[in-house]
Amino acid sequence: MGLSEEPVPTRQTTDDTRIESIKIGSGDPRYRAVVDKRFNKRFSASPDYVRLVSSTEQVVSAVEDAVREKRRLVVTSGGHCLEGFVSDPEVRVIIDVSPMKRVYFDAERSAVAVDAGATVGETFRALFEMWGVVIPLGEYPEIGMGGHVVGGAFGFLCRQLGLAADYLYAVEVVTVDQGGRASSVVATQEVSDPNRDLWWAHTGGGGGNFGVVTRYWFRSPAASDHDPARLLPRAPESITTFKAEWNWSDIDQPSFLRLLRNHGTWCEQNSDADSSYASLYTLLEIHRKQFGKIIVRGVSTAGLGADGQIDGHLAALGEGIRASRGREVARMSWLEFALNPLPDLFAAPPGGVSAKVKDALLRKRFTDRQIGVAYDYLTSTDHDVMGGMLGLATYGGRINTIAPDATASAQRGSILDIACTTGWLDPREEARNLKWVRAFYRDLFAETGGVPVPGESYDGAFINHPDTDLADLALNTSGVPWSTLYYKANYPRLQRVKARWDPRDVFRHALSIHAG
Repeated sequence: MGLSEEPVPTRQTTDDTRIESIKIGSGDPRYRAVVDKRFNKRFSASPDYVRLVSSTEQVVSAVEDAVREKRRLVVTSGGHCLEGFVSDPEVRVIIDVSPMKRVYFDAERSAVAVDAGATVGETFRALFEMWGVVIPLGEYPEIGMGGHVVGGAFGFLCRQLGLAADYLYAVEVVTVDQGGRASSVVATQEVSDPNRDLWWAHTGGGGGNFGVVTRYWFRSPAASDHDPARLLPRAPESITTFKAEWNWSDIDQPSFLRLLRNHGTWCEQNSDADSSYASLYTLLEIHRKQFGKIIVRGVSTAGLGADGQIDGHLAALGEGIRASRGREVARMSWLEFALNPLPDLFAAPPGGVSAKVKDALLRKRFTDRQIGVAYDYLTSTDHDVMGGMLGLATYGGRINTIAPDATASAQRGSILDIACTTGWLDPREEARNLKWVRAFYRDLFAETGGVPVPGESYDGAFINHPDTDLADLALNTSGVPWSTLYYKANYPRLQRVKARWDPRDVFRHALSIHAG
């Protein structure tokens, strides 16, 4: 695969069969299938109709119809937004691009094209089976590409390869002009492209802001080859996963402090792009004490060097405390892993869950005060919620080699992506869970107004993990607007793109960009 004497595959992964794009009302089972595919069951919508679309032309028609009818519209692909941007009671039309799933080589642009309805897993499979390459997409294979890449997109390979948006060469978007006319436009990274700012906005500006993404084109920034097998990074030869755990019964407050100090120090020392650990991604899951366990798991692409990475990481975390137990290590092919990564991590009960996720990017480890806050919220019976967790995912590496203004993804100095998370099944538990997770997050960042204000220690938050609390002045008392937390100095430029390409503010939600 990829040898010069072999023919270059140009077939697409699906046939070109198109569905009829009609307005589907609530009496049709397809209506419920679209409305109910939301990942976070906390939110729900009841639009006047939904539309399944299988081509850019159908998207143009669907958008123009909704605008002419003066109906609030949103777009969905995988349905995995953490907030209620799509599942909003005010939304009257949901346009579902998930039937658009082509993945193919575009010889004219010398880039790999991926339709917005393809999932991360479908994209991984097509890239690997046709050309043996990879884009560093997200962790969960069912995520739709449409809203994923535009938010920056990071996953298991991010420390080694960067963000998915760093490989974006071009994007096709259906936009609406001042007169209400919808049309499609292709914007590329070429300096000579008069639409270049629209491309730039889709490298981290977040979904639902500028128009409907219908297609992405990818290639490595420095690639000049016309062979798709050489345009993107080679897929890993193998993946090694590991999992280890500590029993909460073995962890007292001093041990907890030591564990998180150890973890944070390791991240500070091993998050450069040239680190021997750049090919190791780990997640420390600190569940509430009643769960019984603290879990660390990770993914290595280091091949025969993976065991050494895992040994070194676990030794560093366990220094001065009781050693972790139950180590599980497995090696598998890239595709086997990518299509079913860390199965127990993504397991959900039938019908799904309601959740609240509060994200932050750290430039330094948690202070001892913050570790004390975490210990209190994760052990105290005054804050007794079953689904509560603090997650710490390693970050940095290749991500931090890109200038903050080169893409719309401004956070280029972080070493950790952390999240205070809670989930519940019974709607009666919502208020208690929200109170707990909001207080936890507020107290972690008490010294900066309850939010991770960009500066020496923090780098704001990641727009693909949206949190409307950051726009609530009762919860964000920092005086720093939510837009700065997500976009930093890039926000004014994003506002100008918004003003040019969505002058009627057709595409909007609770954290959408406001025209400058």
